[in-house]
Amino acid sequence: MITHRWLLPTLALVASATPSFAHHVETDMLAAAKNFLVTLTPEQLQKASFAMDDAERKNWHFIPRKRLGLTLKEMTPEQRLVAQALLASGMSSRGYSKATTVMSLEALLAELERGQTGKPVRDPELYFFSIFGTPSAEAPWAWRVEGHHLSLNFTCSGQGAAATPSFYGSNPGEVRVGARKGLRVLGREEDLGRELIRSLTPEQQKTAIVAAEAPKDVLNDPKREDFTQPEGITVAALTPPQRALLEELVREYLGRNRPEIEAAEWARIQAADWNTVTFAWAGGTEPGMGHYYRIQGKTFAMEYDNTQNEANHPHSAWRDRERDFGVDLLKEHYSKSHAK
Repeated sequence: MITHRWLLPTLALVASATPSFAHHVETDMLAAAKNFLVTLTPEQLQKASFAMDDAERKNWHFIPRKRLGLTLKEMTPEQRLVAQALLASGMSSRGYSKATTVMSLEALLAELERGQTGKPVRDPELYFFSIFGTPSAEAPWAWRVEGHHLSLNFTCSGQGAAATPSFYGSNPGEVRVGARKGLRVLGREEDLGRELIRSLTPEQQKTAIVAAEAPKDVLNDPKREDFTQPEGITVAALTPPQRALLEELVREYLGRNRPEIEAAEWARIQAADWNTVTFAWAGGTEPGMGHYYRIQGKTFAMEYDNTQNEANHPHSAWRDRERDFGVDLLKEHYSKSHAK
């Protein structure tokens, strides 16, 4: 089993940095970002810092590719600790565990792909930290942690914090060999979705299952400017137990983030008419079969696609047409600023 030194303090960091409702999310993110930036050398600071309106802020993706920002590999042990604290400032303990485990799987993937030519570089330290704008309580700023299978984007506006777009992936989806056999980073996302589709009656499934074959990946990807149209079965057409199951699935996505963010986003979904939210499924309903689902409301879309590598390579995304990169929060901030 490969252990990387920057992952060793994970449990201690989560214990000390996991937020409570007693602390304001933006205040904690601001403190964590300042603590991170002050440790950097001038050269590192230049790599990690961008203007708030820099095009790089919306240049997000989840594939192995060239990126901008400062990598864990380029940080000292002390800098990695404060970088981890910044990551933890936006996450629940569950979300933090998922994110760091996604990173750690790069080492396992490197072992599985050893000797295969043409494969991208796999490195659990090749994750990039970026700060946009100047962290401040008075002006908007943002931060991102990104690498293969992980893109976490947070925007702080003084009016609240936005946490989308958000992406998690896992390859393998289930570790089937070695010391980590049985590990499934996105297991709950898959199991709850399958439990819901299989709980539907044949008549309900006629509406919910929109295609016999699953798409090759999530549909609301970084290249898509518009959002997919809602399809499938509405919450209103579900029984109370089925509605509860769908809520549990939605909150699995929201709950990767701090409790304040989860609560605010769940309240937004309910206020926008929870009964009109749709659940759509494509592909097989048995374990091991390629499958896809999408939960979509008036502003948000949550997707899960597991079709690659014999349905053992899931991708999971949460998008929001109003909240991606804090668009609505920034509008509110500037509106209030100009009104003064």
